[in-house]
Amino acid sequence: MVETLFEDIFKVDALDPDGKKFDKVSRVDARSEQFDMHLLLDVNTEIYPIHVGEKFMMVLASTLNLDGTPDTGYYTQGGRKTLADKFEYVMHGKLYKISEDGPGPRVKAELYVSFSGLLMMLKGDPSIATKFELDQRLFLLIRKV
Repeated sequence: MVETLFEDIFKVDALDPDGKKFDKVSRVDARSEQFDMHLLLDVNTEIYPIHVGEKFMMVLASTLNLDGTPDTGYYTQGGRKTLADKFEYVMHGKLYKISEDGPGPRVKAELYVSFSGLLMMLKGDPSIATKFELDQRLFLLIRKV
């Protein structure tokens, strides 16, 4: 069984909070329901439209294999079922920065992932960051709820 590294439902608070930079990409500003995490995520809205007020489930996983075996880095068209079959939008990327922000007991962990130029920043409870490692390859999976 696949062990996910992070899973929560997010509500979109804003799109492109710093202004629209690209025609086909929007920056989603969202907050999670269960862990109170703040998310900034670049999404190709031409292929996956998303709007303010919508809710989506987001999962971060290190493999798409349902049996939990590690990802080999190669895609095979074998017709076998994967975790991606349960989601509408999937990206593969690399965690390039883990940092902490804030004073003393209110410290927040920040995870930064690049999906071939589309970026994600996930900020919140530092205990979430313990499951992640620098340069780790990740799959981001989204479906609307």
